[in-house]
Amino acid sequence: MTGYDRAWQIEVERHRAKGTSASFLGADALGWDRFVRQVRLDDTARRCHAALDPATAAWVDAYVDGVNAGLAAGAARSPEFAASGLTPGRWEPWTPLAVWLGHHILFAGFPGKLWREHVAQRLGPDAVDLFATDGPAVAGSNGWLLAAERTGTGAALLAGDPHRFIEVPGVYQQIRLSCPEYDVVGLAVPGVPGIAHFGHTGGVAWAITNAMADYQDVYAERLRRDGPRVRALGPDGWRPAHHHVETIEVAGADPVEVEVVETDRGPVIAGGPDDETALSLRYPPRVRGDLGFATLPELLHARTVADVDRALRHWVEPVNVVQAADTAGGLLHRVAGAVPVRHPENGRRVVPGWDSAHDWHGWYAPMPRAEVVGRAVMANERGLAAPLGVEFAPPHRARRIAELLDARPGWTADELVTVNTDTYLGAAGPLLAVLAELTGLRPVAAALRERLLRWDRRMAADSTDAAAYAILRAAVVRRIAAHPALAALAEAPAYPEVFAPWLVLTPRVGFALAHLLDPTRLPGLDIPALVTAATEEIGEATAGRVPWGELHRLAAWRAWPDPDTGPGPRLDGDHDCVLATSSVPGVTHWCLRGPAARFVWDLARREDSRWVVPSGASGVPGDPHHDDQSPLWLAGGMLPVVTDWDRLVEESDED
Repeated sequence: MTGYDRAWQIEVERHRAKGTSASFLGADALGWDRFVRQVRLDDTARRCHAALDPATAAWVDAYVDGVNAGLAAGAARSPEFAASGLTPGRWEPWTPLAVWLGHHILFAGFPGKLWREHVAQRLGPDAVDLFATDGPAVAGSNGWLLAAERTGTGAALLAGDPHRFIEVPGVYQQIRLSCPEYDVVGLAVPGVPGIAHFGHTGGVAWAITNAMADYQDVYAERLRRDGPRVRALGPDGWRPAHHHVETIEVAGADPVEVEVVETDRGPVIAGGPDDETALSLRYPPRVRGDLGFATLPELLHARTVADVDRALRHWVEPVNVVQAADTAGGLLHRVAGAVPVRHPENGRRVVPGWDSAHDWHGWYAPMPRAEVVGRAVMANERGLAAPLGVEFAPPHRARRIAELLDARPGWTADELVTVNTDTYLGAAGPLLAVLAELTGLRPVAAALRERLLRWDRRMAADSTDAAAYAILRAAVVRRIAAHPALAALAEAPAYPEVFAPWLVLTPRVGFALAHLLDPTRLPGLDIPALVTAATEEIGEATAGRVPWGELHRLAAWRAWPDPDTGPGPRLDGDHDCVLATSSVPGVTHWCLRGPAARFVWDLARREDSRWVVPSGASGVPGDPHHDDQSPLWLAGGMLPVVTDWDRLVEESDED
């Protein structure tokens, strides 16, 4: 049914994974296609598929056969194909692996190392930690596990909401896979078989968040041409590098050639043989020839947390924190994935490819795990996975979830929605603390100061105080970014455009605002004066008391944008609320990233579980289920997970 219901979405992802999306999406997709070609994503997927055990390979191949069987009919239902001129193609056995890699190749945030290198070169190594993402950041997913003694059902509850870029159609699809061997409900990634991240088999349920582990390295490379060949300097001297040229077709423009080079460290992703230095990427699936897909069919057969734990022995990428619970009272809280053992500096900066000190030396083992006592919370904070990473999400969401869960006993699935939708912004504290110390403000600015100091710190869509705070925050971010103390960072380094989101100064200031507001961190930055100026600047602008939701609107990504689409719906929340609807402070109040799904898995009765996605189960515009969940998602509600066959109704195009 994926080929039938999500034909446009998965064909876009297939082309993105091959680096051919510019052929119908145009020049805007060229930067991504160039990166995918250079990082050799499709070739890596082929390698990983070739290394699958026979049973897993047959299982993936059967999924591909099903996609191909439904793709033509699905494309006929999807108007985007005609609008873009795209003809549905044919999926290869390795295509699901390529789609998975395409979703996650940037998930570990290795471009952040390019930013740290830029800061170190321009401001010195001591300045790098100024921009650590333990301050406000957009990374975020929530998850929590309540043991039976903390619920009102007599069994565990597992809940959460993965935060990703909000796409239409959505990145998660609600599905049920039922056959004599298993009966599983969960959230699938269209184009990938099984239920990797969030599932409930009846006997056991599992969920993940990003562990924020560091497992991808960027190496500085010295390359030189040797006639038609290319050589790279490694620890053992100059060695041959793989080299070939590919052509990218671009709709509405001339084709573009891209040079693909791979050294002993990995594929070259920036620069080349004609540059003084180039950069290569080393990432586990490329090194191991393994993506961890053997986990997926084992999860479908799982009945206990021990089964889930055993299945995760295969897992590679991305590195996740996993929680699971079963009907017998078993609980699991662990990290799964592949993290290389290497020099600590590899995790922070670009390192020299010619220095053997930065080689990989096996894999981190055993992966961290923890006993669950009453409850466990995971929200990308520096916690269980701390030994494996460098930067983590700030602790605000994790603390708030724990506070809410501990406030009462006897939770049920229906009641947990109040946790998912909490809008308290703990991250507001540092800016409000500076504001509290200001004196001598003009009347309008002083009134704004008093207003914000009385504010309940909830980023509700109808709150005018929340909007005033966000406007002030943006003004402070822009003033800090424009300060002479950071002038050396104003011009982004000349890396490929796909890395730009990590390399622009104003967003980096917005995400690190809590650190930069500390007056001892950056000499020459007069924080009280900057906040005073920002408060005076926006005092008049906030007098009209616009509600936060008028500014904070959903800007969902569409591969083929609808020109008639107006402003998106109003949203509650903010990037450090539990309801993490993320904008980019200082750049835009619009939300690009948020809960790509919400769920509660009930281990007492699976039919009491709940879920919702931002749009709907179908990817076809005009289908009754294309956008039918949007009002509920916006209101913070969830739907029951219906598993009773007598209550399910088969639908067809004729209904």
